[in-house]
Amino acid sequence: MATGALKLRAFIYGYICIFLLKSDTFSCEQFSVSFTQPSDCGVENYFDISSLSCVKCGPNQMSSKSGFSCECQTGFKVLASTGASITCQKCSDSAPGVTQDGYGCVRCPGSPAEDGKCQCPTGSILVERNLNGTLLTVAACEACSGTEPAFSVPDPKGNRCVRCQDSFINTSQSCTCGSSNTLAGGMCFPPSNLPPPSNVPSVYFAQLGLAVPSAWLSSFLYSSAAACLLFSNRTACQALGNMCVLNMHSLSTLSNDACGLYSTIYRTTAAQGNNQGIPYWRVSLPWLYYGEQAGLASRVLQTDPLPVGFSFKGVDRNTNVELLAAVYSVRGEFMRWENVSRGTLQLCPDTTTRLQAAFMFGTAYKQKCVLSVSDLLASQSEPLFYDVFLVQQKAPGDRRLIAVPTLNLNLQFNGQSVNQASNMNGWYLTRRLVLVDTLSGREKSLSSTPRAIRVASDLKIRFQLVPSTQKGEVYPPLTTVSYSDILISDPVKQTVTVSFSVEYEMDQNEARVKTDIALGVLGGVAVVYSLLKTASWKRRIASPLIDLQTILKFLLFYAGDLANVFFVVTVGTGLYWLIFYKAQQFVSVFLPLPAQEERFVIYVGCAFALKMVQFLHKLLVQLSVDIFFIDWERPRGKASKPVNGPGEVKTPASPVSIWRTYFVANEWNEIQTIRKISPTFQVVSVLFFLEVAGFSSLALRDPSSELQRSAEAYTPAYSRVLRYGVATAIWLCLGFIQMTFFSVVYERFVEDKIRQFVDLCSLSNISVLLLSQRCFGYYIHGRSVHGHADTNMEEMNSNMKREMENLCGQRGLLPNSDVQTFQVSVTSRLRAQYDRILEPLSRRNGPSRLVDASANPYEQSTKAYHTMNRFLGSIIDHAHREMDYIVKDKLLFERIIGMEFIEPLEKSIFYNDDSYSFVDVLYYGNEATLLIFDMLFFCVVDLGSQNFVLASVLTYLQQLIFRLVRNGLGRRNLATKTLVDKRFLI
Repeated sequence: MATGALKLRAFIYGYICIFLLKSDTFSCEQFSVSFTQPSDCGVENYFDISSLSCVKCGPNQMSSKSGFSCECQTGFKVLASTGASITCQKCSDSAPGVTQDGYGCVRCPGSPAEDGKCQCPTGSILVERNLNGTLLTVAACEACSGTEPAFSVPDPKGNRCVRCQDSFINTSQSCTCGSSNTLAGGMCFPPSNLPPPSNVPSVYFAQLGLAVPSAWLSSFLYSSAAACLLFSNRTACQALGNMCVLNMHSLSTLSNDACGLYSTIYRTTAAQGNNQGIPYWRVSLPWLYYGEQAGLASRVLQTDPLPVGFSFKGVDRNTNVELLAAVYSVRGEFMRWENVSRGTLQLCPDTTTRLQAAFMFGTAYKQKCVLSVSDLLASQSEPLFYDVFLVQQKAPGDRRLIAVPTLNLNLQFNGQSVNQASNMNGWYLTRRLVLVDTLSGREKSLSSTPRAIRVASDLKIRFQLVPSTQKGEVYPPLTTVSYSDILISDPVKQTVTVSFSVEYEMDQNEARVKTDIALGVLGGVAVVYSLLKTASWKRRIASPLIDLQTILKFLLFYAGDLANVFFVVTVGTGLYWLIFYKAQQFVSVFLPLPAQEERFVIYVGCAFALKMVQFLHKLLVQLSVDIFFIDWERPRGKASKPVNGPGEVKTPASPVSIWRTYFVANEWNEIQTIRKISPTFQVVSVLFFLEVAGFSSLALRDPSSELQRSAEAYTPAYSRVLRYGVATAIWLCLGFIQMTFFSVVYERFVEDKIRQFVDLCSLSNISVLLLSQRCFGYYIHGRSVHGHADTNMEEMNSNMKREMENLCGQRGLLPNSDVQTFQVSVTSRLRAQYDRILEPLSRRNGPSRLVDASANPYEQSTKAYHTMNRFLGSIIDHAHREMDYIVKDKLLFERIIGMEFIEPLEKSIFYNDDSYSFVDVLYYGNEATLLIFDMLFFCVVDLGSQNFVLASVLTYLQQLIFRLVRNGLGRRNLATKTLVDKRFLI
């Protein structure tokens, strides 16, 4: 018999589910209901707490004082009552008064009151019935009769006879329940198909692995279920639903727990119809589930958008998210409609302004605090239950309520936490939630201290944007709630962390795909560009072989180019979100969630790491450059003191002063770390705009573009993408402004140290040869047009005046030319001779077994200096036919790709260079790399610390450290390569 009944119920349940799935209402219904207040129902209607709508009272009936039920009109008595409905009958003229209980008619000792009932003078007792319950015309005292027709029992005060509870009369036709019936919760129930109650119903706290026998469920579970099923008692149905909510909506094979009894009644009452046309909302029952099948979540959440568009700006601005909650007591009584923006769902205390900020559309809200368990026990003695709806204002006075589904992460289906899966096809969406449950965990009595409590520790409302919308359309919001189970040991010391948040998200797959495509395409271009750089480098070092050094060099070039790719993509992404999110009118994009920003942060980290490799590579190249100062000065006469030689007396030439060389070397040493901008001003100004001017407010996760926020207003969390976008935008703008100012104004009207250095070389009669690669470098022609620079003031001024009046030749290397700077590609023969001259010095710094101990190092340096000076001077003067050179212009394409097409085999090539590209071996010529490196360093520190001040301080220190390293090691390299004693480099 039992097996057959189970199969029959399963068949009926399956049929109902198939019908719901195939119905047109289910496939396209927007789950919205009309908003109705109890006061809107009027006199002839009552407010149905189950359907949340007004229902018309029966004949000769009117709404009760509470508005939640019907009562007989004045002059009418209750003829019959089932608990859910009544039947009324008019009293006769001979007995026009209605008894106090409303179930009889009686003749009053005087005139009936306005409510149609008899009244007595103050201090008298109105006795309407004999002791056996029959009506009297005059007051009388008789024993209460528990049989028909009286059906009366003593009232709690014992001073009057009242009709006993309807369930007793309907079940046993008396005021006793009888042995064949069930007495539960003060009510009498006939045999039903409900599963028999367990001995001690319990609540399972899954996180604690603890099943706690519940005094509340023991007292009211079965009675509520029976009253709901047999008498359609709406309050009992609501109370049963609340007990299922206290059990986390969990479904299992048990049929006698709260949710099992709810499901049984839900299936049994299918023929009674639904509330407001919603298939999941059964008449008289609360709406707890969106069906009992997995896979419905996507259809509920992502089928139909809300019939309202949101806008951040303009005349159609709509940023108010209005949520209403139907509030029920634990006993199933409807208490009120409550506006959620008043902090209904927020357990953390805060100001009204900050609480309401959670419901400004587009504002990512996060509230978190720690609450004392003792305070929760004192303030939440009985839980409240909430059915949350989103309000849609269709027209003035016409408001619709759209149900907000709930994803309870603690819900278990047959022991499995199905709602914690990432795939929504396995979710079970629910309705009705509770914030704090301190009741169901009470074991011995309802007044005892609970053994365990349950708190909604993480409640989140999520809005999802409709893909490709341009009208601010979103899908119905989803409330996600996670509960924490707390075993009570010492309530005063125990605490619980709770949070409430509102999130807005959109599908980021399209943006992610576009980013990956951009990285792929630009990464491929970077490979080609790096190969060209490697080929150019191979030609400049005159090495045709592809060896390990070549591969390493390619990887270093590719690191720099790939860093630029990541930089361009990340800056573009940050500016995209900054502009399109903050400036949009109708909502079309939402910011990535913090978890979705991790990929972006990784890209920024890659850009910084690769840019650091490029920066260190350039630094090493600059610190190893070969440099020599060619002194063109020649002696003007003989020395005053003769030198006695064997057999003759020689008068040597007067020595040439070395101070000009020292002076030029010092100037070169000073310009090694000058830049096109002021790094200190850059850092300070960026910090000023971000923190003082308030531009950091643009990185907050809300649609506001205000730079200054009031102290009372809620401040949302920062978006790392927006922080990066704001910081890079300000950094690049200020850097561009600085470079423009220095190049257009400062260097033209105040000081241009690069051109001043070239002029200094001409005045000092000293040329500079720089070899950044083995066979490639730069040449600054500083040979004086006056022949001598080691002279007195009068002659120097005279020479400068002649030059200003064009009375002498031009400074260029070629006749009638002003070009003084060149890029040079030298032959391998010339480079080999250059290395041979410096070989004694390099051997001196090599292994001790190769060092000539008898040699004087100062004499070696002096000899090498003079030899190199004569050799390079003769090369410039075309004195070596086998190591001659030609001067020409570079082709445009050669300039673009940075590669020379002609390889210097027989003659070296001097390329005219008006752009002073020798600054490539200085900080000055690598400003773009330095600016981006500093900016990425600043952003990486900020992304890690969320602190612009700390990022500014560390960026300044980083700049200072690298500048000191570059100056110190550059000074050492300068002294080594130019044979100038480093003691003179001050």
